[in-house]
Amino acid sequence: MVTDYSFVPLEHDRLTSEESASRAAQFLAHMSRRRTTRHFSTEPVPRALIEAAIATAGTAPSGAHQQPWTFVAVSDPALKAEIRRAAEEEEQAFYRERATPEWKAALAPLGTDEHKPHLTDAPWIVVLFRQAHGLAPDGTKTTYYYTQESCGIAAGFFIAAVHTMGLVTLTHTPNPMAFLSQLLGRPANEKAMLVMPVGYPATGAKVPDLQRKPVDEIAVWK
Repeated sequence: MVTDYSFVPLEHDRLTSEESASRAAQFLAHMSRRRTTRHFSTEPVPRALIEAAIATAGTAPSGAHQQPWTFVAVSDPALKAEIRRAAEEEEQAFYRERATPEWKAALAPLGTDEHKPHLTDAPWIVVLFRQAHGLAPDGTKTTYYYTQESCGIAAGFFIAAVHTMGLVTLTHTPNPMAFLSQLLGRPANEKAMLVMPVGYPATGAKVPDLQRKPVDEIAVWK
């Protein structure tokens, strides 16, 4: 564990106002095209692209720079099938026993249900584990700070990277997710947070015709 950092000059490119505005508009237009889909092609995706997306996620800021995340990338068909089977069992119980009428009504327009073919269709499943605390080599626990927030930011970086590569993903949160720790052999201090299949969209893939809130509904200026 690092207890003291040396400081180095900040690398920063100062842009003109015009350049900043141009980049902002380009990035907004680019990210505005990002969509979540449940329809994946089985076409292979090179491991190097998944590595690059994970490396990008690893540049996210984190509480005390503790980087409390582990990304497990799965391409093995048998293991993906096991993840799908376990996830669908949990989802069936959720829809049958735990989902409230309000929650079911909120999900209905999006076409989600307990069937998860995307978990086997997509060439990759990337599971984000949140490290609730650190573990020293001798087993001693190390306190980690703001792990939920830190991993959430890293997930956003990952999703943006995947979109920039021309790939698609979705964020799947089976509840509970303890089966993932067992299937993927993760230690007790790591808690599964997100399941993200990654790949190319299937031919003819469709998404809900939804609208995002405009800035004046999500921003407050003082």
